[in-house]
Amino acid sequence: MRITRRATLASALALPFAAPALAQGTSWAAGRPIRLVVGFTPAGTTDIAARLLSEPLGRRLGTQVVVENRPGAGGNIGNQVVAQSEPDGHTLLMQTISGGAINYSLYGARMPVKPEDLAAVALMLRVPNAIFVNPQLPARTLQELVALAKSRPGALNIGSSGAGTSLHMTGELLKLEAGIDMAHVPFRGAGPMMQEIIAGRVEVGVDNLPSVIGHLREGRLRPLAVTTKERSPAMPDVPTTAEAGLPGVEATAWFGLQAPARTPAAIIQRISDEVNVIIREPDMARRLADLGGMAPGLTPDGGTSPQTFDAFIKAEITKWGEVVRRSGATADQ
Repeated sequence: MRITRRATLASALALPFAAPALAQGTSWAAGRPIRLVVGFTPAGTTDIAARLLSEPLGRRLGTQVVVENRPGAGGNIGNQVVAQSEPDGHTLLMQTISGGAINYSLYGARMPVKPEDLAAVALMLRVPNAIFVNPQLPARTLQELVALAKSRPGALNIGSSGAGTSLHMTGELLKLEAGIDMAHVPFRGAGPMMQEIIAGRVEVGVDNLPSVIGHLREGRLRPLAVTTKERSPAMPDVPTTAEAGLPGVEATAWFGLQAPARTPAAIIQRISDEVNVIIREPDMARRLADLGGMAPGLTPDGGTSPQTFDAFIKAEITKWGEVVRRSGATADQ
């Protein structure tokens, strides 16, 4: 199955959602769309998640939700665009583990926004990262890759969709835990990175499962492991990093909505409530699961809320700050 931006968007457009009446104090200006900013290039998981959500969210809010890609600096350009926008509910950010957690320690004083510049709205989904290789590489398991890397120190390249992304940091964790040396090659998005690995110019890659799953299923790339505690139902034959002998290489990517700070609480709560409804719809839940997505799991019923998402982000900032410190990673790697 090849996942394309067009096919994913078509699937989202097919979802049958009715728009409820707008609650008092949470109405949107007639004829003025909501911008949903994505800090990465099209076709990656962040873009896929945004386009899956945009149509049903727009219908439920009674206005159009337009996805706007503003890639660069590991998601920081998108962060800055949203943080500097009017806090009126007409600008949202599809936030990621990179821009929402890792970058604060990775970029340090160069980070263009502070955590308090963005308000948590709702966590949409969590996904595993996948570690994979070009099929011509003589490594069919993660341990075989480790052995190959140890026999050729610094000779193998490992690609990611950008410095500071969870993919970059998952690669750093792999190198730390396995005691290997591979050169990190950052790209401006998942698409360009996968093209280079398929072409054989980069040997190893890490990507969010939803954006690479089509290439893995069709054999253009060879999966070695997923980075969650449990196997992904979307690819049940692929072992976890723990099963492959590297339990310390654990990383769950996540995608959720943030808004400019000072956005009215009623608007934030309304959007969060609608996201909770959308991700529970059978068709949407099935589509997300087929991509390897997992439910937010922040509230007792498995959903999300502004308060629980805010606490989750703070914990992630602390966790990944320690990983950055241990690895010595920088935004320029």
